[in-house]
Amino acid sequence: MNSQKHIILVEDDDSMGFLLKDSLENYNFKVTLFSNGKLALNQFNNNSFDICLLDVMMPIMDGFSLAKEIRKLDTNIPIVFLTAKSMKEDKINGFKIGADDYITKPFNIEELVLRIKAILKRSNSVQTHKNIIPFSDYNLDLDNLILNSNNNEAVQLTQKEADILALFANNKNTLLKRDYILKSIWEDDNYFVGRSLDVFISKLRKHFKNTPTINIKNIHGTGYKFIVSD
Repeated sequence: MNSQKHIILVEDDDSMGFLLKDSLENYNFKVTLFSNGKLALNQFNNNSFDICLLDVMMPIMDGFSLAKEIRKLDTNIPIVFLTAKSMKEDKINGFKIGADDYITKPFNIEELVLRIKAILKRSNSVQTHKNIIPFSDYNLDLDNLILNSNNNEAVQLTQKEADILALFANNKNTLLKRDYILKSIWEDDNYFVGRSLDVFISKLRKHFKNTPTINIKNIHGTGYKFIVSD
């Protein structure tokens, strides 16, 4: 990596926290460690972070609650949950909050580093390519993650919402297969990522519920088509 990236690591297990911090620093990351969510949240705006690694099961403030508060402060920063829980519902809940990845303990540090680098690469790619994508009565501002309408209404999007909508807007009226969307946005097509896609599609549909010229059509068993009738 060309520049040192700053990780906010929140882990209530002291041994695990210091081990992760030391291991990640060996891969040239800058790591700031907090032992609980409340401490991390209090310092979040006082530092410039590039990615969040959050343990889920913590006292005072759990990882999910912390992620929701972070999303209120920064809609762009990538979030990765670290957890011993493997329940499907927990993973789906994490993706609903806007997680970029969900890693179950125990995990290999090299795998974690590769995932972090992949997420940062995608995040940096979106941020460095200045784009405004027009479609129907809207334009998608990728720099600021804002969906603007001709009625002067603006909707703040999450990074994933903007990524998916950009993919749709650049492929209007074209069938996009599920595995293509998943690999384009997440570089993965496993079950949990697939469920996350469904959540984001539902969110996007709500943004266009009063726009008859736009329809995100589900092609059963195949994928989605972003239908725009200008």
